[in-house]
Amino acid sequence: METHSAPNETPHHLANDLLHGADEIAEFIFGERSSRRKVYYLAECTRLPIFRLGSVLCARRSVLLKWIAGQEGRALPAPESTET
Repeated sequence: METHSAPNETPHHLANDLLHGADEIAEFIFGERSSRRKVYYLAECTRLPIFRLGSVLCARRSVLLKWIAGQEGRALPAPESTET
């Protein structure tokens, strides 16, 4: 018989990866909680990888880091060809 874990048994790594609220997201991205309005703006105007738990904005640190790396990759100029 197959056993399933209870819903409240969240793995610790997932819980540690979760940012709960615009204040925590702002502190992670911008270094200060006072930038929470920027988080709301980015949530509305861009594809900032966030989700809602009820009315609370949430994000995963690991997903935000990958998103930021992707944004950096898009902003860098393409290397010039060295073919002659």
